[in-house]
Amino acid sequence: MRTVRHRSTVVLLGLISVTFFGPAAAGIPPGRYAIGDSVMLGAKYELTGRGFKVNAVVSRQFRDAVPIVQQLKAAGRLRKKVVIHLGNNGILIEATDCDRISEVAGSNRTVYLVNLKIPRSYRRAQNARLAACAQRRANTLLIDWFQYSRSHSSWFAADGYHLTSEGQRKYAAFVATKT
Repeated sequence: MRTVRHRSTVVLLGLISVTFFGPAAAGIPPGRYAIGDSVMLGAKYELTGRGFKVNAVVSRQFRDAVPIVQQLKAAGRLRKKVVIHLGNNGILIEATDCDRISEVAGSNRTVYLVNLKIPRSYRRAQNARLAACAQRRANTLLIDWFQYSRSHSSWFAADGYHLTSEGQRKYAAFVATKT
């Protein structure tokens, strides 16, 4: 009799937690997951040291983040905070991709979009698209890396956007404080 009552209590508590918190909120891993390109890849160890799970590869496009977010969420591995730093590699960010990332992440997560500090003609358009996405989506915020870093040339390699070792530390610290 005692075992039956114990099992009933466990089942009841499980139902109560799903009812109040929902399955999505109950299963969201804590922490920060960062998706980026070579700029983020340069700061991978500094970000990892600050508790981020980092998924960054050279030449990644913004649109490539959509299936990554979808797959992580489906597998139950998409963390509470999702940092996206993409758009440096020339293909314009599509509003639908940005919106899709925010939708897939859901209202129980926060998506952080890091804007660009790249000396290219498309920087202004990319940053405007990132800002517009953050304004459209309640669960999405903009991290203004451009404004913070633009007067610190020692943080960047000769190309003006890849990070020096000092820049890697400053980037990781800045992103960590904003998330």
